[in-house]
Amino acid sequence: MDQDQIDPRIYDLYDEYCHSSMERREFLQRAAAITVIGGSGLAMAQALLPRYAEAQMISFTDERIKAKYVTYDSPGGNAAKIKGYLVQPAGSGPFPSVLVVHENRGLNPHIEDVARRAATAGFLTLAPDALSAVGGYPGNDDDGKKMQAGLDRDKIYVDMANGARWLKKHPLSNGKLGAVGFCFGGQAVNILATELGADLQAGVPFYGRAPKTADVPKIKAAMLIQYAEDDKRVNATWPGYEKALKAAKVSYEAHTYPGTRHGFNNNSTKRYNEAQAKIAWDRTIAFFKKHLS
Repeated sequence: MDQDQIDPRIYDLYDEYCHSSMERREFLQRAAAITVIGGSGLAMAQALLPRYAEAQMISFTDERIKAKYVTYDSPGGNAAKIKGYLVQPAGSGPFPSVLVVHENRGLNPHIEDVARRAATAGFLTLAPDALSAVGGYPGNDDDGKKMQAGLDRDKIYVDMANGARWLKKHPLSNGKLGAVGFCFGGQAVNILATELGADLQAGVPFYGRAPKTADVPKIKAAMLIQYAEDDKRVNATWPGYEKALKAAKVSYEAHTYPGTRHGFNNNSTKRYNEAQAKIAWDRTIAFFKKHLS
């Protein structure tokens, strides 16, 4: 099923499902009850569910990278030890480093693939799993969403900040650090920028809610802020954020991608917009190369 065949109401319902406690069964039942023209609401909803195996862009055996799971100490977080997926480019380094922050369901296969993509571009990459405190990503997003919702959100940010500091000090790192995140991870990058201060050189939040306005002056990183065009919930936080960034004289650029919805970079679902995602990712890599090299 093509993206333009899916009724906008099904897209909206999927967004609600992703960002609430709604169960998959309820999502599918509610979609099936929507009368659509030229198709089935249920079929449209099923088409939106992620297909990770089909979406993989970089194999974990790709010769350009070396990937492994690691743990790091996380004082003050949800767990004493946090598991992460560390991917290094082939070669001896040192490399600029990039933290990849997942969405609201833990370190799933898509985020691991994003980490590998960043590593093929020359970055030492760490993707932490916030669900480490409750056994790690469970293998499916529905349980992952419930598990993450049960964690202390502020402590998740602590776990991510501890991962960022661990990565920055890694023997293969050149000492310069960037962070990129998506949805919850986008908000996390905005918050990490306020928490890490000068320890973070570049931040790239994809469709993430803004940090507290009062904290914006703490940002020392250059920021590349990416928004979907049709994303009212997140975009409503931008005007105040932009005003605070200007007032604090933070170096930033912001882009809104036409014809996109929340999650447009995630190629495992039908919300993916290939053309705009490529532009946004190319900008991300160029931004990191500029500020981390």
